[in-house]
Amino acid sequence: MRTKEFLGKHNIPFLSRNVLTDVGAVEELQALGTRQLPVIARGKDWVNGQSLKEIARLVGIDLGSLKHLPPEELVRRIDLVLDGAARFFAQFPEDHLGDQLPGRPRSYAQLAWHLFNVVDAFLEHEAGIPLATSAYNRVPAAGMARPEILAYGSDVRRRFNEWWQTANGHTDWNGKAKVYYGDVSRHEFLERTTWHAGQHSRQLMWVLEDKFQIAPERPIDPATWQGLPMPEKVWDS
Repeated sequence: MRTKEFLGKHNIPFLSRNVLTDVGAVEELQALGTRQLPVIARGKDWVNGQSLKEIARLVGIDLGSLKHLPPEELVRRIDLVLDGAARFFAQFPEDHLGDQLPGRPRSYAQLAWHLFNVVDAFLEHEAGIPLATSAYNRVPAAGMARPEILAYGSDVRRRFNEWWQTANGHTDWNGKAKVYYGDVSRHEFLERTTWHAGQHSRQLMWVLEDKFQIAPERPIDPATWQGLPMPEKVWDS
C-alpha cells in the first residue's frame, strides 16, 4: 500500500498484481527470479518494494535529501506502539481472535503477534542475525492463546528497552544494515521498524472501531506518525 501511494504521488503509472489471487502474477514473480514481496518490476529489472530509495532509482524519481527522525525519537515511538498494541489486542472479543483480516490470510491474533515480531526481528539483527525474507513471514506457534501473545509482546518491549540502554550513544547509525530488501543504514532500518509496527497498530485500532464498534483504549495520538514514511491509509481497499 505504501509503495502504491508513493508511485501515485509521483504520477508513475503502474499495474498492481496480487499474487494471492492472480496466478499470472505468481508466474511473473518466478520469471523475475525472486520470491520477495512486494516487488516493483520494470521489464526484467526489479527491486523490493519496501525500499523507497530502490523504487525511486528504478523508476527515475529524485528523492532529494531524505530526513529521518533521530534514533531516540524512533525508539520512543516504538515503545508507544508496543504498549498500545498490547492494550488494543486485549480488547478484541475472544471468539473473534481467529477471524481473518480483509484480503489477507492473517488472523487478528497473528497480526498482533506479527507486530511484536517486527520489533523482535530488529533486535535479532542488532544481535548479529541478518534480516532474511522469512523473518516477517513467521507465525505464532499453533494454539498460542492471547495471554501468551501478550506475554511475548511484553517480553519484546522489555528486551527492546534493555537494548536501547546499551545502544544509545554507542551505535553507528550510518552503518549498513544487513537486511534482505536493499541498501539501507541501521538508522533507516530502525525507522522502518517504527512505521512497520506502527502501521499494524493502526490496523488493530481500525478493526476494533470498524468491525466491533469498540473504542480503542487510550488510542495512539496521530501525531506519533508525523515524520515517518508510512502509508496514509490504514488498509488497502
